[in-house]
Amino acid sequence: MARLLVWINSAFLLLVGSDVLPVGANRPPAPVNVSVMHLRADSATVSWDVPEGDTIIGFSISQQRQDGHMQRFIREVNTTSRSCVLWDLEEETDYIIQVQSIGLYGESQASKKVHFRTLKKSDRFPSNSSNQDDPTVQGLDKSRHLQTGEMIIIVVVLVMWAAVIALFCRQYDIIKDNDSSNNKEKAKPSSEHSTPEHHSGGLLRSKFHPSVPSINIIEV
Repeated sequence: MARLLVWINSAFLLLVGSDVLPVGANRPPAPVNVSVMHLRADSATVSWDVPEGDTIIGFSISQQRQDGHMQRFIREVNTTSRSCVLWDLEEETDYIIQVQSIGLYGESQASKKVHFRTLKKSDRFPSNSSNQDDPTVQGLDKSRHLQTGEMIIIVVVLVMWAAVIALFCRQYDIIKDNDSSNNKEKAKPSSEHSTPEHHSGGLLRSKFHPSVPSINIIEV
């Protein structure tokens, strides 16, 4: 009886390992369009797509150096994220990554291997990337397009601000000129009704003072 139970258990494990059971048939497909972007000296971002029609509850990423000296596994569930940031990388080092989707009935097959190389700490963009079909290059192109779009937005905003400042200065000059004209017009009537001055600089006085009576002297 014990030997029969051992045979049954072995047969069950064999069926599960060979994906003959319906559980294995419901595993999700492997991720596609795996790419690496935002390369830095110590980090990089991995992104991928998942074919529609399958319920995905997480992902698993295997990361290793190309020389095989270090290997790391990242596993996350209860998420719908399609990207992950790889930290604590070594500068100027070649890495290989593969992504798996986690479904309700297990994990998918691993995606195609993606190779990438980290930068120097003094570098900003990767160099020596000539293969346009490499997912790493595709990710870098997306990053460059994003930076170009940001620069265009900044330039447009600066031009708009310059136009607003120029318009404000123009309006200020017009208001200032109008105020100067009004002040000149107000000053003209007061100058016309003011007391005329003598050529010598003093005010003109009347020959006869109204408060002093005239005296007539008669000789006898």
